[in-house]
Amino acid sequence: MPEIRRLPVHLVNRIAAGEVVERPAAALKELIENAIDAGAGRIGVVLAEGGLGAIEVVDDGCGMAPGEVALALERHATSKLPDSLIGADGAIERVMSLGFRGEALPSIASVARLTIESRPAGAGEGWRRVVDHGALVFDGPAGVPPGTRVRVEELFAKVPARRKFLRSARSEYAACLDVVRRLAMARPGIGFALETLAEGARRKVLALQAGEDMATRIARIVAPEMKDNALAIECTRETPHGVMRLSGLAGLPTWNRGVADHQYLFVNGRPVKDRLLAGAVRGAYADMLARDRHAVLALFLELPPEDVDVNVHPAKTEVRFRDAAGVRGFIVSGLRQALATGDRRSAQGPDRAAMARWQAEPVAQEAPAAQEASAAGAPVLQSIFAGRDWSAARPGVGEARPAWQAPAPLAAAAPQGRAEPSAPLPEEARQYPLGIARGQVANTYIIAEAADGLVLVDQHAAHERLVLERLRAAGADAALRRSQALLVPDVVELDELDCDRLEQAAEGLARYGLVIERFGPAAMLVRALPAPIAEADSARLLRDLADDIARHGAQEDSGALLLAERLDHVLATMACHGSVRAGRALSVAEMNALLREMEATPRSGQCNHGRPTWVKLSMADVEKLFGRH
Repeated sequence: MPEIRRLPVHLVNRIAAGEVVERPAAALKELIENAIDAGAGRIGVVLAEGGLGAIEVVDDGCGMAPGEVALALERHATSKLPDSLIGADGAIERVMSLGFRGEALPSIASVARLTIESRPAGAGEGWRRVVDHGALVFDGPAGVPPGTRVRVEELFAKVPARRKFLRSARSEYAACLDVVRRLAMARPGIGFALETLAEGARRKVLALQAGEDMATRIARIVAPEMKDNALAIECTRETPHGVMRLSGLAGLPTWNRGVADHQYLFVNGRPVKDRLLAGAVRGAYADMLARDRHAVLALFLELPPEDVDVNVHPAKTEVRFRDAAGVRGFIVSGLRQALATGDRRSAQGPDRAAMARWQAEPVAQEAPAAQEASAAGAPVLQSIFAGRDWSAARPGVGEARPAWQAPAPLAAAAPQGRAEPSAPLPEEARQYPLGIARGQVANTYIIAEAADGLVLVDQHAAHERLVLERLRAAGADAALRRSQALLVPDVVELDELDCDRLEQAAEGLARYGLVIERFGPAAMLVRALPAPIAEADSARLLRDLADDIARHGAQEDSGALLLAERLDHVLATMACHGSVRAGRALSVAEMNALLREMEATPRSGQCNHGRPTWVKLSMADVEKLFGRH
């Protein structure tokens, strides 16, 4: 039998470093977190070759004395866990700092050349310590300003097996930039600067001033238009250990992305990439986004430290919640409430690329014959418009039955010109965000005049959302979840691990009408299916649910979420088939009734598939089209 022996210290450090420092972005994250914990008011970052050449982090925090500099490079040495926070049994409680494990600096020093220069405020001189891949190179006084400067060079130079798995400089830079953005977003009170060095050229990438409000900081980092296309989130809930609070900005469903890299999630000020939180966001937007689109948001969850475990992984990007279901439900309800009652907006303004395709027609000199015909036709036009009463076209908000719900369909108008009088905008129209209907284009789009611009409404998309919300208010979604028992239960053979996942999620699935139970080590028994999908293939349904649980984690009840999405799809399909179709001619009264109900309906800014139901063209934009700006 081989002899058991202790590994050399330098090898232990390199093995441990693989968990903490897998790429330049991981090292940068640890250094910035140390600067934040040191009370820095400004943090500067310099990257050479995307972090592959060098990483430098400078802060104006509390600094370190010479003895502390040396101690900081020892494993499991930290200033962030005083004795009062360490229980008698050794468990870590009430961790509030970003770092606490004491592993980052020694791990980085074991796989790179690390230089630390630090000086406490009021000290006569600073101290410099240089460690090259675990070997001390220099330790002595240095003239440095108050604060700390850490420089990392030659990362994995002596660990070629790790170095060859790093990506290109551009990819590593993108990962480093994402780290800086997330930490800067979580600390708007700290100023951040990011510069890059490439081929001798120095370029400033990011410059964020200290003291910005949260919304401004988020918009500057994510996108300038986020302020106009997002809702403020602010809600709280009591827990046994204190108060749980959710804040931040949530993008409108119509303002979305094809990937989820613009979802910024924070727990007690710590950037995390957590399956439970991502699943909660997906559930909140479930019936407002297409399945291949993702919301843009920045959410900050604050809860008592006793309710969350941050000591899950050395990288500290994963957390575990004491009450996972409660946290998920809190986030879903908070987001849905904001999206339902806080705003009726669609994405702001029409698509700029579409607007750019407007053509300015040249003004030609009118022929004399045409001028004579125009003059002759003027009295005829006056007689057509005289004495018409158009007030009936503006019904109030409180109509018992909207006119456009009339059971008798209107005959589609034949292609022909039709004139409507351009009456002055009534005073009550200023109370209507979507304005007063003026006409219809292609029997599909409603044109309305608001006090501040021109509104275009997709009548089918808008009515589809109204019908869906009406079905929900009538309890149709609860009816969809009713079970239909199978005369002969289905036996579905699955992998044993898939059966374990489904068995764990069985209680949640039962709430949506799917009743299953374990039937031996590698099979599930299906006793009932939700009524709307009673004819579905049981085996395929269970495999999809098991795959979804495996992909997103059982803790977020992802199987029940997928089943809920399928039932929502059934409800949305019912709403689609029961709504006003494109191509149906509507009277002015019907169009106005539709606009008024849109203003009173939650989530009316987007249809059931996440597309906008209306867009607004400001009067300034209209004037620009005619060269009046």
